[in-house]
Amino acid sequence: MSQKGILYLFPVTLGNSVLEDVLPKRNIDLIKQLTFFIAENAKEARAFLKQCQYPDITKAQFSLINQHVKSEELSSFINPLIKGKDMGLMSDAGCPGIADPGADIIKLAHKNGIKVVPLVGPSSIVLSIMASGFNGQNFAFNGYLPIEKPNRLNRIKALELLTQKNKQAQYFIETPYRNTSLFQDLIQHLQAHTQLLIASALTTNEELIIVKTIQQWKCEEMPPFNKIPTVFGIYSE
Repeated sequence: MSQKGILYLFPVTLGNSVLEDVLPKRNIDLIKQLTFFIAENAKEARAFLKQCQYPDITKAQFSLINQHVKSEELSSFINPLIKGKDMGLMSDAGCPGIADPGADIIKLAHKNGIKVVPLVGPSSIVLSIMASGFNGQNFAFNGYLPIEKPNRLNRIKALELLTQKNKQAQYFIETPYRNTSLFQDLIQHLQAHTQLLIASALTTNEELIIVKTIQQWKCEEMPPFNKIPTVFGIYSE
């Protein structure tokens, strides 16, 4: 039986950051050697390959994993790996497999005995946890909060209770155009002493990382983060 290929997990820049500032040379050299890729968006994936100075973009072959792909179709995505060809898995931004549909491909790789190699690179979630000053021993990432306001407010209260009872820092994200709405819900419904982290446009020239109590936030202008990818975090001492 022929040897199976390796699935490389390629982190992607989070915004307009300089490639060499956030990704090691090994990643850039390695990606140029591959032909087969799995990504969310072909346009974004090609743009990243061009940024890496990929030698011939017309030869790169993409399988796209998104909301339109049925779960039973995913097994065909790893056919090159089964046949012994190495592949690269990319997110639209940050690290594949973290708040990203690529986790389903990684799961398939493990089930089929395929070696998975995660590569070093930026993750807005990990960077936010590092920069928060919250409990680094006990934390949780909760993805997106509910869209419906009553459910969202209930979830916010439940997460705040976890920070109080378990000293567990809570992190979450929102679709960027709803950042303002979420921020307003947080400062209106969290307790005055609860700390709120705003981590926006990480690794870019517009990077913004601020931690204040809700009481302090109420005395400040809303940060300029509308429509910009942002991680939110809350914690109670």
